[in-house]
Amino acid sequence: MKNSKIFSINGRKIGPDFPPYIVAEMSGNHNQSIEKAFKLINKAKESGADAIKIQTFTPDTITINHNSPEFFVKGGIWDGRKLYDLYEEAHTPWDWHKKLFEYAKNVGITIFSSPFDNTAIDFLESLDCPAYKIASPEIVDHELIKYAAKTQKPLIISTGMASKKEIHDSIKIARKYGSNEIIVLHCTSSYPTPFNESNLSTMNEIKNSFDIMVGLSDHTEGTLVSSISVSMGAVLVEKHFTIDRKEGGIDSKFSLEPQELKELVLHANIATKINGKPSFMPTHSEKSVFDNRRSIYVVNNILKGEIFSNKNIKSIRPGLGLSPKYMSNVLGLSASRDLKFGEPLELSMISEKFQTNLDD
Repeated sequence: MKNSKIFSINGRKIGPDFPPYIVAEMSGNHNQSIEKAFKLINKAKESGADAIKIQTFTPDTITINHNSPEFFVKGGIWDGRKLYDLYEEAHTPWDWHKKLFEYAKNVGITIFSSPFDNTAIDFLESLDCPAYKIASPEIVDHELIKYAAKTQKPLIISTGMASKKEIHDSIKIARKYGSNEIIVLHCTSSYPTPFNESNLSTMNEIKNSFDIMVGLSDHTEGTLVSSISVSMGAVLVEKHFTIDRKEGGIDSKFSLEPQELKELVLHANIATKINGKPSFMPTHSEKSVFDNRRSIYVVNNILKGEIFSNKNIKSIRPGLGLSPKYMSNVLGLSASRDLKFGEPLELSMISEKFQTNLDD
């Protein structure tokens, strides 16, 4: 797919050659307090996150107020909750949005959102939202993806529960309707996600199958999985964020506190450096210990013309002499001069010539 390696938000380039982009997901952890939302923005900035993300919906744009069993959550941390009530608690009031966008700009951190219907995109466009995130359950909402793609803003698509065909279709639609900047986030949509269901290898499958950059929307507890994902190729990591899990909140159980977010930023950047680039030469730090390799040394005094044997030469450390891979070639040849105990063997010390470009 064309332009699969182009992606930036607010001028910040994102990709394999850049530091990982860390998104702090506010979600409903503001607990319906705009002052707490402001504090979350501040803390995300202080912790080193690149962006704070909110969600733009109302209960009525995402579900209906109905009492039949299918409108109640079954299992997990929200077991028994009515969907309408859950989304009422979790949503970020629309009359906050402009204030939050202005506040984030003043603080110096990017803010963007997950829209859940077309009216949300229209509203966010009026605020000049710099990017859009398609949440995992909406990956099958082709009309929403189409509408978001038409803005030609960077698009982040989360894949929780999605089949490979569904991922393919979402990317195809986004491309068709104008999106040239797409990142696909591997995601497991359970809250919190068990470590053994993280399946991080899926990221490489997505990247290789669709020639597209990948990241992780991580719902595990802690920072371990997110940090590892960066070493496996994630260029963007999204984690839910709260001030203090003890204060409660809709997503607090699997959200990071500020110190943990700070650690994630640090560890994710280290993980990027761990990857490095393929190399089969000594690294800078290895050069100082390179001489600790073995080489051929004179271990007994040898007279000129004397034959080299296992009694007078040996493969030992350090590595200042002839490579030990030539030992079998040297044995049986003769010394070109007198050699002393402890001298590293060199080609000039051998009377006869032999081939030194040997295959291993």
